[in-house]
Amino acid sequence: MDQVDAIVIGAGVVGLAVGRALAQRGLETIVLERADAIGTATSSRNSEVIHAGLYYPTGSLKARLCVRGRELLLRHCESHGVAHRRCGKLLVANGAEQAARLRQIAAQAAANGVLDLRPLSADEARRLEPALHADEALLSPSTGIVDSHALMLSLQGELEAAGGALALRSPVEAVLLGDGAHVVQVGGEAACELAARVVVNAAGLWAPAVASRMSGLAARWVPRPHYAKGSYFALSGRSPFSRLVYPMPDAAGLGVHLTLDLAGQARFGPDVEWIAPATPDEIDYRVDAGRAARFDAEVRRYWPGMPEGALQPAYSGVRPKLAGPGAPAEDFVLQGPSRHGVAGLLNLFGIESPGLTACLALADEALAQLAA
Repeated sequence: MDQVDAIVIGAGVVGLAVGRALAQRGLETIVLERADAIGTATSSRNSEVIHAGLYYPTGSLKARLCVRGRELLLRHCESHGVAHRRCGKLLVANGAEQAARLRQIAAQAAANGVLDLRPLSADEARRLEPALHADEALLSPSTGIVDSHALMLSLQGELEAAGGALALRSPVEAVLLGDGAHVVQVGGEAACELAARVVVNAAGLWAPAVASRMSGLAARWVPRPHYAKGSYFALSGRSPFSRLVYPMPDAAGLGVHLTLDLAGQARFGPDVEWIAPATPDEIDYRVDAGRAARFDAEVRRYWPGMPEGALQPAYSGVRPKLAGPGAPAEDFVLQGPSRHGVAGLLNLFGIESPGLTACLALADEALAQLAA
């Protein structure tokens, strides 16, 4: 049996960030990934937005790690040549009820340490984005976009430069927790057993399933997973917007918003479709073209002039939720030794948005909890 200092399960953006942090602290680290490439699930199937930290309850991990993570991420992108842009975002409100909610979000953002928001009247918003329909808006200049794959490649490069390794096509079948060392049973073509004193479960959508296969971890520490599929539609033709446009958030996410890629192409999404896959292979990532009618109605609330038939199916992603339909959103869960009592074990559950923005701060938090 081979022995290393640390094993990270999952090579999404958070798993790679944690693996990089462990390796840079001198631990011999292997990141295990069941797929044949890095970041094939949530990390590459999202809006690629660098969030400012507006919405999350003050003091929550999402609020704290988003604000801190944004600064770390921007510095990393600038120093490592990762393509990104601070394009800014307009959060829009129509009607008295939404306007009141807009002011609540502004107060929440200020409490979270986001102090650069600028309230806009309808005329001011239209001067920035002439195609926009809004009674009021908030301008978030700190919001941006990033090439998520280039970011993950940069994290992988630094993991390997620090002596760490990435093992693809290496599904984890079980983890035998023990005193001083944990044994990870790896399946696939290179089936083997690895022993490590530190094991980090950063398996994203499948983190609860991986935790349920940990011998020695009580069942009460394994949350019930929920899965929210979100489809995206692309705009055929040139976008009239130079900034991101977000409606008021809904119960399961941030609504059908308009985002831009680094080439300026506009896309809309995600919506929410609750699914119940038992395994990764059961997820159908195809976009149902029939959902375009709902997208069209949602988008026209803030862009009434969108051309007819302009929406084309693009891609979809699935968000790992810890709360199901109708329930309030849950915070990130980083479950370390101080909670479950197993030395050297950390489970990360419910790492959805703003996980991409917060990835480097999540890695710092993970190491802090392992050391606690």
